[in-house]
Amino acid sequence: MSEGHSHGKDANARQLTTALALTGTFLVVEVIYAFLSGSLALLSDAGHMLTDVMALALSLFAIRVGQRPADLKRTFGYRRTEILAAALNAGMLFAIGIYILFEAYKRLREPVEVQTTPMLIVATLGLLVNIVSARILVSGSQGSLNVKSAYLEVMGDLLGSVAVIAGALLIRLTGMTWIDPVLGALIGLWVLPRTWTLLKESVNVLLEGVPHGLVLSALRAQLSALRGVQEVHDLHVWSVTSGENNLSVHLVSAEATSDLSKEVAEIAEQYGIEHVTVQVEAAGLHDGGHMEVHP
Repeated sequence: MSEGHSHGKDANARQLTTALALTGTFLVVEVIYAFLSGSLALLSDAGHMLTDVMALALSLFAIRVGQRPADLKRTFGYRRTEILAAALNAGMLFAIGIYILFEAYKRLREPVEVQTTPMLIVATLGLLVNIVSARILVSGSQGSLNVKSAYLEVMGDLLGSVAVIAGALLIRLTGMTWIDPVLGALIGLWVLPRTWTLLKESVNVLLEGVPHGLVLSALRAQLSALRGVQEVHDLHVWSVTSGENNLSVHLVSAEATSDLSKEVAEIAEQYGIEHVTVQVEAAGLHDGGHMEVHP
């Protein structure tokens, strides 16, 4: 790792740590006041604030653990811990979203009195916390997808805080308490699809599925079209973690040349595949020369 790259990682870690401290502290306050005020919208927003805390912690964890080198037991290193944490995160958040929708249904049938003053105060403080966290993370989000994902989580929660503030004001003006569970349900419905997408992507990586957006049939066609290639088999493309894709393939060719392996590496690069393993086999044989290419 270059010195500049290392300094960039350290700067991202400091930004994430500061944002995590701010958001985590406020999460505790918001949960307490959600129960004290009886506001489901505030509790729903706290659930989404929890997604921010977990996303920030996950991003920070990924930076720290990802810097550990590969060893004899983990030849790919420790980068997949990011995916394991993401899957756990998604499962918990999905359960929270379902709970919020269930509570909203119950409160629409049996309205509960909502204290709008603490609801309004806490939601306003939450908005300020999210604005500060977003400003801290915005610079790091330009050069790191890891930090960008945390930044987008914070921005999403910022919108949730705005919705809770609007709900508190409407309840004060109109006295319509049904506004609170409806807002809670809307925030829950907004969180659920994003959580489901995160869960699907995490499980796909854990199952070593084809990376999102890559069409395997198109890749196979390009490999089959290479000069001298008679057959493509045992083609595998998978991710170790998000953004780190691998390819292994066996090619049957009239002659095994290093040029063929280089051509495969060039095609793989078009698909964002970093690590390529090519085994070229002579026609009519199952065993041939084995080459590894690291573009």
